[in-house]
Amino acid sequence: MTYWIWIYDLPNWLFGVLTIFVFCAFGITGVAVTRRWAPSLHHSNVSHNDIVGFYFGAITVLYGITLGLLMIDVWSTFAETEAKVDREAGTVAALYRDVSHYPEPNRGRLRDDVRRYTRHVIDVAWPQQQRGIIPKGNLAILDDIGNDLAAFEPASDGQKILHAQSYQQFNELVQRRRSRILGVTRGLSGALWTLVLIGAVINISVTWCFHLGNKRTHFWMTGLTSTLLGLMIFLVAAMDHPYLGKVSVTPEPIEFVYDQLMKSGDRAPGSGAPSAPQTR
Repeated sequence: MTYWIWIYDLPNWLFGVLTIFVFCAFGITGVAVTRRWAPSLHHSNVSHNDIVGFYFGAITVLYGITLGLLMIDVWSTFAETEAKVDREAGTVAALYRDVSHYPEPNRGRLRDDVRRYTRHVIDVAWPQQQRGIIPKGNLAILDDIGNDLAAFEPASDGQKILHAQSYQQFNELVQRRRSRILGVTRGLSGALWTLVLIGAVINISVTWCFHLGNKRTHFWMTGLTSTLLGLMIFLVAAMDHPYLGKVSVTPEPIEFVYDQLMKSGDRAPGSGAPSAPQTR
């Protein structure tokens, strides 16, 4: 995947313009090359534009349905990935709140572990995901959380319930992380991209078979068709890999948890606004 990943480093407008330009250049060049040859496909006295138009309509419908289904699949994957990140952020917040009720020194160590995990996801893992690399560094931090949880010995029934809940949240966090990183390499297969590109080439090539006396009309018709196909394929490509490019899933839910919950992590659990002084 690394040999073409550079296209996701481009600004969206440039990525889109380049995609449309390539398709339009192919279509208009094809018209210029085949315009002298296209009349030979028609009868000398009768044009077969109606047959070409019928065939063009049939393949555009078939291709449009295929591309539409692929766009739905790409969007569903994108929305599903956003939901996975949001669920992981919720699990991190729940685990942090649970360990905040542990007695010291376990509370300080566990809260520090969860904060380190969160910062590692934001600062290290996410930039790696945006380059198509599966992050592995925070496994050591998860091991630290697990070891610190295992080192705690509950001294009461309430602590036993809290400890069991914390373990449950920790196990969910491990599963959420795994689910997130599996999305790093998700995308349409090479076979599907081959189908998309060959289908676009066929659709554009059929426009060359029309016999139009007005050269300018022929160029405009092919150019507009090429532009539409290029725009649709750009949209599919931009959202195909949820973590790559400018149209991508962001770590905003995890950043929100860190900013709202962990930056003020030095407060005692359950502390909120200062209470009013009591009067005698």
